[in-house]
This record gives sequence, C-alpha cells and structure tokens, in this order.
Amino acid sequence: MPSGGGHANDERHFKDIQDIEFTVQNGKLWLLQTRAGKRAAQASIKVATDLTRERVMAATDAFLRITPQQLEQVLHPIIDPSAKREVVAHGLPASPGAASGRVAFNPDELIEMQAKDGGAYILVRSETSADDIRGINAAVGILTTRGGITSHAAVVARGMGKCCVVGASTIDIHEDKDEFIVGNRIVTKGEWITIDGTTGEVMLGKLPTTRPQLSSEFQELMLWADLVKQMGVMTNADTANDSRVARQFGAEGIGLCRTEHMFFQQDRIDHFRKAILAQEQDERLAALEELLPFQKGDFLDIFQVMEGLPVTVRLLDPPLHEFLPLPHDEEELTALAKRLNLPYRRVRERVHALEQFNPMLGHRGCRLGITFPEIYQMQVKAVIEAAYELMRQGVTVLPEIMLPFVSAEEELAILRELVFTTAEEVRARMNFPETSFKFGIMIELPRAALIGDRLAPYCDFFSFGTNDLTQSTYGYSRDDIGTFLAAYVEKGILKKDPFATIDKLAVGELMRTCVERGRRTNSELKIGVCGEHGGDPESVKFFHQIGVDYVSCSPYRVPVARFAASQAAILTKRESNGGLDTRSKILHPLSG
Repeated sequence: MPSGGGHANDERHFKDIQDIEFTVQNGKLWLLQTRAGKRAAQASIKVATDLTRERVMAATDAFLRITPQQLEQVLHPIIDPSAKREVVAHGLPASPGAASGRVAFNPDELIEMQAKDGGAYILVRSETSADDIRGINAAVGILTTRGGITSHAAVVARGMGKCCVVGASTIDIHEDKDEFIVGNRIVTKGEWITIDGTTGEVMLGKLPTTRPQLSSEFQELMLWADLVKQMGVMTNADTANDSRVARQFGAEGIGLCRTEHMFFQQDRIDHFRKAILAQEQDERLAALEELLPFQKGDFLDIFQVMEGLPVTVRLLDPPLHEFLPLPHDEEELTALAKRLNLPYRRVRERVHALEQFNPMLGHRGCRLGITFPEIYQMQVKAVIEAAYELMRQGVTVLPEIMLPFVSAEEELAILRELVFTTAEEVRARMNFPETSFKFGIMIELPRAALIGDRLAPYCDFFSFGTNDLTQSTYGYSRDDIGTFLAAYVEKGILKKDPFATIDKLAVGELMRTCVERGRRTNSELKIGVCGEHGGDPESVKFFHQIGVDYVSCSPYRVPVARFAASQAAILTKRESNGGLDTRSKILHPLSG
C-alpha cells in the first residue's frame, strides 16, 4: 500500500497504538500492515490513559481495554521474563507475586535463621495453622502441599501481600530429614527455590524478580475507577498496619476484622487459653478480663487509622480447640499446664473434650456466643469502650459489630440482645450520650440465605461470607479441594475453582435470593461480601448485578476490586441498553 494511503493506519481510527510494518523500495515508502501493538501491563495502563487524554477514546472504553490481571501485575513482584525457569511442581496460585528464598520447614527455625543472616526464606509446609503466623510474617513466600484458595496459608498471605502457592501435591515433605522430594529431585533446607503466586509454579534456584513502580497513570486510572464504580470497596484487615496499607490503596473501610487473629499473638494467647480451660464462670470472667485490654488496644489502633470510615468487627468465629495444643502433643500440654499453673490432667481432659470430628460445621461462630456468652460480652466491651474513648477525643469512629455463622432467627435474637445490652452497660458506665454502632450478621450457610427475610429485621447489614457459603453449598472442604480440583477442571466437572470465582448457578442464586428477601422486610439493609470472592473481578461483576452495596477483600487486592467494580458498572449499563455504547458524556473524567 503506498504511503499516504488514508487514515486507516492512524491510531485515531483504530483507537489503539499500532505496530506498523513498512519497507522502502526505489526511494518510495510502502506500508505493509498494521496491528494493535503488544505491550506489558504497565504500558497498557499508560496507553489507555494517554489515548483518553488525547480524546482518542472515551474513558469508559479505556477501562475495558485493561484487564484486572494486568493491574495485579503492577502491584506485585514478577519474575524477570528473560530468566530461565526450571519448573518442578505446580500448585494453586493463592496469592499473586513472585519470590525467591531459601527453604525453611519450621516457622521458628525460619525466624532464627533470618535473625542470624537477614536472608530471604520461603516457608514450606504441608499446611499452615494459626500457630505459624510469626514464621509466615517473616517469610518472603509460602508454599504448601495441601489446601485450597481459601486455606489458612492463602488467606493470610493475601492479607500480607506475600506470594503463596498452595496444594502443590506432587511435593513430598520429609520434615524429619529437612528436605522435600519432587520427582527425582531432593531439595534440602537452605536451598534456593522460587515460587510464582500468579501462575502456581514452583521452580528450583534463585530467579531475579522485579517490582514495578506505581506510575502516575496508575493513580489516575484509580481516580477514574472511583468516579465510575457504584459499589463500595472495603478491606479485610485485623491489624493497624493492614488497615493503613488498605487505606493507602483506597479502601473505604474495613468490611471484616477477624478478632481471633488478635488472640493468637504471643502476649495474649495464654490469657485466652486460661479462659477456655476454666471450669467455673468466675474463673473464665477473670481470664477474659485480663484479655480485655489487649483486645481494646487493637481496636483503638485500628479505629484511629480508619478514622471516618466504617470498621466491621466480627466476633469470635473459629472453634475453641484451634487455640489449644493438639490432644496428642504431650510435651506442649505439659508446658501449657505449667505456664498456667493448672493440673496437667485438667488441661488434657479439657483439650480432649473440645476436640471435634467436623469443626468447620460444629461448635463455632455464633454458637460460641450462645454457650460461652462471656467471650462475646468481653469483645463487645472492647469495641464500644475503644470507640467511645476515641469519640471523646474528637475522632470519628464508625464501629459495626457482626455475628458469624448465623443459621437461626432464635439464636440471632438472643445474641442481638446480648450485644445491645452489653453496649448499653458500657454507654451508661462511661456516661456517653447515646449508643452508636451498627449491627449485622454474616450469611455463610444456605439456611441463613433462604431465611433472609426473617433475619433482616434484626440487622443493619448482611455480609456474605462466600468462603463458607461455597463450602457448605457444595460440600467441598476449602482446605482439601486442592487434592481433586485439577482432575475436576480437566474433566470439565468444574470450569473454575469455586473458591476463587463465585458459582453463580447455586451459591450465587442463594445470594440473590437472600438479597431480595432481606430487603423485602428491611428496605434499609446494607449488603456486602467479605469472602475472598470480593477481590475476584468476575465475581465482583456478579455482585454488582444482584445489588450488593460493597465488597471487602485483602488489602493488596483493593485496587483490583476498585477497578473491577468500575468495569462491572460500565458493562452492566451497556448490557441493560441492549449492548449499545453508553459512553460517558466526557471523554476525560478529570478534565472537568
């Protein structure tokens, strides 16, 4: 085609940067072909913002040119594309990013080794538990051979912004030998490995990683997203530091503060263990009174960081046995009895009594509030006292108290009375003018979803715990799904991991039913999602469609959720107009 052959090759015609092939023959320029130019994630963001500034395309179109996956790439470290990878195993990509580090199998040893050399370590475990939190915090990445997308390791890693691969079942750990075997390779403690939490790959050796810088175009894109989106985006955060990170990423509040994570800290877990092991109510109350200042201090810190924004505090959820040593760990049982000055037999008998066959569907959540009301009373005191102390100092605090695992109207009525009575006692004692907090529940069970109309009159808000709702609807264990997920996807039984992307057919239908029924009896009901699906772009679009008011996700997923919410608003509007282009009246949102 001769030079000057028209505007067909112009970026303004194709509304994209162009990769043009040309040649020169006998002094004449010939254009051979043109196509959209390929580019990396950071470049895609810059191209979209540049074309919008230049009035080449509408901002709504620019949103749709960028994928949420590209946004994640600029938020986390990536492996240098030119590096040679020796992949030895695959797992589930549980938390994005990449990291290289030396192998460590024991969390305590990892901390000791890091203290000596300040090096980077990857914690390799069959699965993690709350006791491993210090090691997880010190590691640059986590690799487990069991577990799914919502397993303990995955959830904690996403909250910390650390890369994580779970369910790498071809890896066989021999902790007694400080090694793991994969295929015909033996990897020992201290050897370098690299994990990619975006692809699920496990590689041998130390590979170079890069962390992209957040550009001005990225910040501008986020401003556009906030102008377009209709759903709020909150965060799941349990510490002041997580809250601070989430607020910097644009979170509009805390949609899930898991109080049990506060109990696991070293300076307080024995106080809670003393309460669990108590035989008499007075003894339990005394132990909880020792715990109250710790819990209250956490809320003081979080409320101050999140000043002016809502903070949703979930009361204790996991079964009590998770806070105690394993029944067969005689050494730890003996040490605990000695630290608490309790008879060994009493400790052992109590630990065995609290053991459950199916704890995730057992004595947990609000059921603990029914059987051990003193625990919930202490937590409510901590929340309300912290809120009123800060309010007196002129800090704007918006506390919300949430009950987990509700399944019956009757238990909700009892626990609502407990919460409001306790809060009123604190208000009267502190001589505060009025009780000021919101009250709501998590919808995590099919029964709760189906009786939303009966539960809504008691509540200011519902928050879907989609992890447990998926687990209880499918009958899949979120910790064990990794053992058969690959086979189910390969055979077409599942298209995607239902713990990563919401199942619209059944779980989603339960949610839609609950939204409709709940608002039928309480038109002011605020509805959110605080499960891990709140950070999944495809799920976010569905939540927008069924009328959810906000999603809550891990701090490092907040920008992606904000962007996904804006795309959901644009796409839903276009679909409701029969696919017609409904561009914004202004091409550039920030031009005025």
